[in-house]
Amino acid sequence: MNSSSANKLSKKLLASSLALSLLFGLSAAITQTTVASAATSTKATTLLSKIAVKGRAPKAGYDRDLFSDGWGNIGDCDARNYILRRDLKSITWRSSPRCTVATGILNDPYTAKKIYFVRGVSTSNAVQIDHVVAVSDAWQKGAQQLSSSQRYSFYNDPLNLLAVDGPTNQQKSDSDAASWLPPNKKYRCSYVSRQIAVKYKYKLWVTSAERDSMRRVLKTCPNQLVPKG
Repeated sequence: MNSSSANKLSKKLLASSLALSLLFGLSAAITQTTVASAATSTKATTLLSKIAVKGRAPKAGYDRDLFSDGWGNIGDCDARNYILRRDLKSITWRSSPRCTVATGILNDPYTAKKIYFVRGVSTSNAVQIDHVVAVSDAWQKGAQQLSSSQRYSFYNDPLNLLAVDGPTNQQKSDSDAASWLPPNKKYRCSYVSRQIAVKYKYKLWVTSAERDSMRRVLKTCPNQLVPKG
């Protein structure tokens, strides 16, 4: 297909909101399948053994703006809508701004509940985007030594972001694996392996209590692989 034909097709799709919803709904479903199966060949236990173990550094000087002043962009989407598109299904879209998820269904990994997301002032927080390795936790375990561009990458990295139940995310706050794990026990292996992948990628460390908690979880799934990202 030449560029002229592609432009005509694009305009036709944009003219129909129904066609647009179906198109992105299919895209989201495909992406979910890809994310679910996107794992490296490295075991989480192996990668955990390569992460430094240290005490928690002081929180002095911490500010989220030192990482990112709000969400950055990933392609045509801001990071929040990118993750909603990746993690939700049965998505509908707002006509503007571009790439704004209006509604969708989340199979929440933290609670195993089905959540019906509806964008709005009083409803959007039902689904929040969690930093799997909390920003404050990262600051106290090595992120102070990262460059501003590395901290920006950490904050907006899809590897470190999940759409989850809002109230449960609030309960987690800035906890590490030593003090908080998802209520949904079936997800704990995936959760811990993602934290390990993020900490290894950004050269962050773990405390001894955090490492021990991760090891206990991984004993139930010794062949757990870390996700790609």
